[in-house]
Amino acid sequence: MSRLRSRGILVAVILPSFMAALDGSVVNVALPQIQTQLALDESGLKWVAAIYPLVHSSFLLFGGHLADSKGRRLTLMLGVIVFTLSSMLCSTAHHAAVLIAGRGLQGMGAALILPASLAVLSHDLPPRSRNAGVSALTVALASALAGGPVLSGLITEHLGWNWLFTINAPIGAVCLLFCLTCVPHPPASGAAPHDADAPATSLRAVALVCLPVAGLAYCLIEGPRDGFSTPRVVTVALLSALSLLTLALRSSPHRRATITVLFGRRAFTGGLITQLLWGLGVSGVYFFTTLYLQNVLHLSPISTGLMFTPVALSLLITASFVPALARRWGDGRVAATGMLFVALGLLLVAVGSRQGDFTDLLPGLAAIGFGSALAVPLTTRALESSPDQLSGIAAGLFSAAREASGVLGIAVVGLIVTLAQRSAMSTGANSEHAFLMGYQAGLYTAASLVALGVPVALWGLRKHVCSRQGCCVVTDTRVTK
Repeated sequence: MSRLRSRGILVAVILPSFMAALDGSVVNVALPQIQTQLALDESGLKWVAAIYPLVHSSFLLFGGHLADSKGRRLTLMLGVIVFTLSSMLCSTAHHAAVLIAGRGLQGMGAALILPASLAVLSHDLPPRSRNAGVSALTVALASALAGGPVLSGLITEHLGWNWLFTINAPIGAVCLLFCLTCVPHPPASGAAPHDADAPATSLRAVALVCLPVAGLAYCLIEGPRDGFSTPRVVTVALLSALSLLTLALRSSPHRRATITVLFGRRAFTGGLITQLLWGLGVSGVYFFTTLYLQNVLHLSPISTGLMFTPVALSLLITASFVPALARRWGDGRVAATGMLFVALGLLLVAVGSRQGDFTDLLPGLAAIGFGSALAVPLTTRALESSPDQLSGIAAGLFSAAREASGVLGIAVVGLIVTLAQRSAMSTGANSEHAFLMGYQAGLYTAASLVALGVPVALWGLRKHVCSRQGCCVVTDTRVTK
C-alpha cells in the first residue's frame, strides 16, 4: 500500500472521529444562548445536552456489529452521512423538539463512526502504520477535548450557536470523499447466512438497553417539573423496569455466559463501576458550570470556553506521567488517588463559587483534570483483564457505560440542583442566588459520588504481595471465592 493511500485512510478515520468528539462537547458553552433563542425551560435544556450521549451509548454496540457484518467502510460512510445530515437539521432548528431530535441523530451517527474507525485502523492500514494511526487518533480526540470549549465560545459569540453545526457540512463532505477514494472496500467479514436477521436482533437489543437508561433520565429530568407521581412519569418508570426485566429474561445463554465471564473479573467490574461514578459526578458539573459562568458571573462565551482549558491542559500534561507512576506505586493507588483529586477538585469549585470570582474556580478545575488523568489505569486494566475473544464486547460495554454515565450525571446532579434551587427560592432568595445554592448542592453531590470510587478503585486493582524472598505477585483479575 502506498504511503499516500495510508495517509488518505488516516484522514478518512481521524477527521470524522474528531468531528464527532468535538460535537460531544461544544454544545455545553452554547447552552445559555440556545436556551434564550429557543425559549427552553430547564428540562428542555437538559435534554439538548443529554440526548447525544444517550443515543451514542445505546448504539455503540450496534455500530460495532454493523461494521463486522456489513463492512467497516460502509458503516463509516453511513455514520458520516447520518452525522452530517443531522448536523444540518440542528443548524436550522427553530424549535426545541427539532434540535433535540437532531442531536439524537448525531449521537447515532457518532456511534457508527467510532467502532468503524477503529476497525479500519486495525485492518486496512499496514501493520507498521497502525501504532502511529492509533496515536494520531488519540491526539485528535484529546485535541477535541481541549479545544472544543474554546472553539465553541468563539463561534457562539461571533457567529451564533447554529454555526457549531453548520461547519460539519463541509467537513462531512471531505470525510466522504476520503472514504470513497482511500478506504478499501473488502467483503463483509461477517454474518453467516443463518445470522441474516442479526441486525434486527441487535436493534431490538439496542431498544431494550436504551429504554431503562432513557426512562430513568426522563423521570429525573421531567419529574421535578411535572411531579414524580404524575401518570406520565410513573408510566415511563414502569416501562423502563419492564424493559430491563425483558432484557434479563431474553438474554441467550451465550450472552449470560459472556456477562458472567467479564463481571467475574475484578478489574473489569471495578473499572466499570468507577467509570460510572466518575461520569455521574463530572458530567453534570460541566453542564451546570457553563450556566453558572454565563448566567451568574456573566462571562462571555469565549471566556467561558477558556475557563475549561485548565481541565484539558492538566489532563493532557499529567497523562504522560501516569504509566511511570503506575509502575512505581501500583495501578490501584494511582487510580484511587485520581478519583480523590477529582472529588477534591469538585469541592474546591464549590468553595470557589462562593467568592463570585471566576479565578477562584481555576484550582478546582485543574484538580479535576489532574485526577481524571490519574484514573486512566482503571480503563487500561479493565480492558486488559477481558479475554481476547471478548475484547471487542468489553470495549463496547466500557464505552457505552462512559456515555451513559454522562446522561445520568446530568439527570442526577440536575435533580439535586433543581430541588436545592427551589428550596432557596421558597425562602425568598433571588434567581441568581437560588441557582448558586443549587449549583453548590450539585457539586457536593458530585464530589460524594466520585469519592465512592476511591475504595472501588483500590478493590478493583489491588495487589497481593508474596512476602517470601521479596517476590511480588499481582493477582489475576478474577474474583476469588
